[in-house]
Amino acid sequence: MIAAPALAQTPMDDPLDARDAKRLDRMEKVVRELRDIVFKAQRTGAPVVVQPADTDSRLSDLAQRLGDLESTLTKLNGTLETTSHELDVSRRDNAQLKAQVKALSDRLAADEQKAAELAQAAQGAPPAVGPDAGPSPQVAAAGADPKAANEAFGKARQLMLSGDYDTAQSAFADFVTAYPDNPKTPEARYWWGKTLLVRGDNVKAASAFIGAIRGWPQTTWAPDAVIELSRALVALKKGPDACQALAELPRKYPKAPAGIRTRAAAVREQARCAA
Repeated sequence: MIAAPALAQTPMDDPLDARDAKRLDRMEKVVRELRDIVFKAQRTGAPVVVQPADTDSRLSDLAQRLGDLESTLTKLNGTLETTSHELDVSRRDNAQLKAQVKALSDRLAADEQKAAELAQAAQGAPPAVGPDAGPSPQVAAAGADPKAANEAFGKARQLMLSGDYDTAQSAFADFVTAYPDNPKTPEARYWWGKTLLVRGDNVKAASAFIGAIRGWPQTTWAPDAVIELSRALVALKKGPDACQALAELPRKYPKAPAGIRTRAAAVREQARCAA
């Protein structure tokens, strides 16, 4: 007998491909979950609630939660930015307020100092000429000599007429300090105030004019001294004091020239005096 040839053994293909296998796995998983749910319901009597077991549904739910979280974070970032901006604005406003308070305090202190100086001048205290408030050695050495006083006054007057206000100011200040009782001292105070007013030293100018018109002297320069005092007071923001001085002008000097009355009206308007 002739032996039949042996058949070659070849592997048979798996009847289930990969996709079918995955699908079968999912079905088996669903069946197991359904069975567990049914058994649980039988034991507890609770209603049957079937939750989706597929991954796509869970991914969708996770994506929704992530979207909600991103929206919340966006809103939170916006709130933080708004709060930060408001905090910066508050800090700037606080810094500006502190600066304004300091400026107001400094201004108040300066006004109080000026008021004290004016009050001191009104009480007859001799005004300070410089840091040492003393006359120059040349003037002090002259003593009360009338001739020396006349020469000192004439020299100071000439310096002012020539336009040398700085030197004239020192000369009149020296005269006032060296000759406090000289007949020309009130007039020296008047011219001294003029030089101070030109230089913008309104506090000392007002003090000098107050000393010049103390007692309301009947001189040609006295009405002008009242107006100059009022101008200095207006510059010092002391309008009511200026108005009070101007109110005395027609009573103390009824025969003042028309030019004086015109200038007085102008200063009265600057001081906003009542009609």
